[in-house]
Amino acid sequence: MSTTDLNVLADELLGNASSASSGRDTRVFHGAPGGALSQVVLALIAGQDLSDHENPGEATLQVLRGRVELVAGDESWPLRQGEHLVIPQRRHRLNALEDSVVILTVVRQ
Repeated sequence: MSTTDLNVLADELLGNASSASSGRDTRVFHGAPGGALSQVVLALIAGQDLSDHENPGEATLQVLRGRVELVAGDESWPLRQGEHLVIPQRRHRLNALEDSVVILTVVRQ
């Protein structure tokens, strides 16, 4: 088993995202080979987003750095460093209000 320093990883991903044409970078972790749990550490540069997409299963979002906004239909949730949200079971998008790093945890059904 190995450990990951999330602060070091956040620095690395933000650096990569700032030079990427997409304005983002990710690292994926799986709970177990072939298992249902996965975590995505995602860096987004301010002004970038993850466009509307379906919820892939039970999911939560935790902000490690920055500020983001999750939008689902007419509802939106602004989130800042240290905040956590259960993602609604419907189409949604994620907007980076400033350079941000989040952890998306998903249990695929």
